[in-house]
Amino acid sequence: MGKGGFKELAVWQRSKDLAVQIYKTSSSGPLSKDHGLRDQLRRAAISVPSNLAEGDERDTDREAVRFFYIAKGSVAELRTQLQIGLEIGYLE
Repeated sequence: MGKGGFKELAVWQRSKDLAVQIYKTSSSGPLSKDHGLRDQLRRAAISVPSNLAEGDERDTDREAVRFFYIAKGSVAELRTQLQIGLEIGYLE
């Protein structure tokens, strides 16, 4: 795996940009007042690029894959939380 090469990965760049957007979106409006959902969204969003980066920095493929699967799980969490936000009218 590459030392610091994760910044070149399109998936890392896009997931990092999404995390930034979620932080911005959740800082105002009704979502900003729902601390439970807001905090869960933020944690899941930041977990994706963080685990991709950590996996890329691991020494073995086996270790890397473990973190990539954690990132994948965080994506599923995030999708669920965003769907809930849509259905309760916090997001458009």
